[in-house]
Amino acid sequence: MSVIYLLISISIVVALVFLYVFVRAVKSGQFDDAYTPSVRMLFDDELKKKPENEPNKD
Repeated sequence: MSVIYLLISISIVVALVFLYVFVRAVKSGQFDDAYTPSVRMLFDDELKKKPENEPNKD
């Protein structure tokens, strides 16, 4: 029976550690912008067009 008390206390400590880490991450602004990274990957492969009047550097 004492093992159950030990496991419950360890699980409460682990839960408190995860809660502390989560609150610290939220306060540091890690979850402020959740939309832009998911959209940015869609526009990474766009080709950049050269202006026609620019001389060729090759």
